[in-house]
Amino acid sequence: MRANVTRRPILSTVTRISDLDSKPFRIEACPREIWATGDYVACEVIGSLSAQLELELPSGRMSRIMEGDLVVGAFGTRMATLEGVGDWQAIGDDLELHALTSAGLFGKATSVSPLLRPFTELRYRGHVLRDSKVTMGEFVEPVEAAPLDMPVILLVGTSMSAGKTSSGRTIINELKHKGLKVAAAKLTGAARYRDVLSFGDAGADHVFDFVDIGLPSTVCPEREFREKLAQLLSRIAGTEADVLVAEAGASPLEPYNGAVAVEMLEGNVAMMVLSASDPYAVLGVQQAFSRKPDIVCGPAANTDAGIELVKKLCGVPALNLLRRSSLPALRAVLAEKLDDFAGAEAL
Repeated sequence: MRANVTRRPILSTVTRISDLDSKPFRIEACPREIWATGDYVACEVIGSLSAQLELELPSGRMSRIMEGDLVVGAFGTRMATLEGVGDWQAIGDDLELHALTSAGLFGKATSVSPLLRPFTELRYRGHVLRDSKVTMGEFVEPVEAAPLDMPVILLVGTSMSAGKTSSGRTIINELKHKGLKVAAAKLTGAARYRDVLSFGDAGADHVFDFVDIGLPSTVCPEREFREKLAQLLSRIAGTEADVLVAEAGASPLEPYNGAVAVEMLEGNVAMMVLSASDPYAVLGVQQAFSRKPDIVCGPAANTDAGIELVKKLCGVPALNLLRRSSLPALRAVLAEKLDDFAGAEAL
């Protein structure tokens, strides 16, 4: 059945790797047996909206959408422990689903925090079609495998919204002041372009995320994620940057393949920065990975009391990177860790 489309659909962020903005396509409902993660689909907005439920456009700009609008996103899965859980495979016979993120990650919400405003309600109208269904993966050009030989400053967190992106911005700014060429990447998580764009705003010369390799989120089979991350790291290697600031979105313990990303970067990690929601969460991540972070930041370091508790529980320095008074200590750690990595590489 062909959808009765009277206006051009609104494209969300996950379409930014595609040519849907410049080449024609049609929208038709497809049988359930051919649906898959990464399919581009068009859905009609059917529910009430709030400020949180704006749509993120391919440029990264936020735009309000209205009931009756047709929006294009991609089927995927979200498993945010503090916010919401959903999956396209949970869509029922009524074809109703949700925008699991404002970036166009579409699926049926199955568990949502009571502290979060409801997700935008949608109804499936059809797949984006040309000769066959259009998917994110078909717009990913393979690159020749290349080793990543630059130092990595790895940003990990105890959960989503723990302050990783804010910490990354501060670190990138400091690296640029040192005259370094910086690549920045969000390696895991659920699609949202403004996080990596903010790395560019902070001065990063090149920015990447998992959408660039055709994933709407990194909740996917480990083997698939390993193959795609290897491609992304090869792209980053091609920039010949001096240093990579890499964020593992959410927590490495959540089902976003964060632990796989940490493992694949292990030989390049010069410095690990843990953004934590509280001091006790620092202890949990530290025990899970049998590794101490080089610094702790985020809400756990918001106050002197939190900083002291992190030190007492974990023996790790904590810095409130929102305070200018913390920047000299950050610069000292960055210089030490990057010098140590350069020295180790020379051996």
